[in-house]
Amino acid sequence: MNSFRQRREKILAAIFEKRHVSARDLAASLPASEATVRRDLKALAADGEIELVYGGATLRRPSDYSFRSKGERNVEAKRIIGRLAADLVQENEQIFLDSGTTCFEMLPFLKTRRGLSIICSSARLALELDTPGVSVILLGGQYRPDRMDTVGVLASATIDQLRGYLCFIGADGLDREFGPAAADLESADLNRRAVRNARQTVLLVDHTKFAAASLCKVVDWKLVSRIVTDRAPSPEWMDFLTAQGIQVDYPGE
Repeated sequence: MNSFRQRREKILAAIFEKRHVSARDLAASLPASEATVRRDLKALAADGEIELVYGGATLRRPSDYSFRSKGERNVEAKRIIGRLAADLVQENEQIFLDSGTTCFEMLPFLKTRRGLSIICSSARLALELDTPGVSVILLGGQYRPDRMDTVGVLASATIDQLRGYLCFIGADGLDREFGPAAADLESADLNRRAVRNARQTVLLVDHTKFAAASLCKVVDWKLVSRIVTDRAPSPEWMDFLTAQGIQVDYPGE
């Protein structure tokens, strides 16, 4: 198995299932040399996907996935993206915002829009949008205090009944072959359903996500209409996205 992308998917799947794996066991199951596996683990740790421990790796602690923890990363980039993304929203529009911290940065710029209907699974986002002229549809479901959002069967059943909105979602990593991906399986499933029912989907990602790996595929590239990011992607990425028919928005573009 020579492809890092293929090894990455196997490694992340093993770590997610077992919570802790040794480099030796991974090398035997891939198969690949221990030296190769250790390099892969270091790369995944650098991307924030896992934590290195003696002899192998483990999942990041649950607190690392919290809304507060994620909100502290790449703050300025997320604010830039939030402003650009909000410019795509017209008054009297219906939109879906995922529970991620990048979508949250859209809120200061949306409060002046009148007649908005906003679908979300984030309790924090719903409270922040307590503004005249803005209607919030908060999806029910299992509440996760660390993320301040809802997931599960009830949330999925609700989003399945809605159609025709403009959808904004984030991602933890992008791969030209694999697609936009997320570390949290439950959020990924809800976002996948939201994209399926949307009239158009806008992906919000900062520049670090173009070099990051993540566990769970969210959607196919063909379902993404536009990407909003904080700086121009590499020529290789721009060529790929252009070929997919995806519009890319960034400052100065």
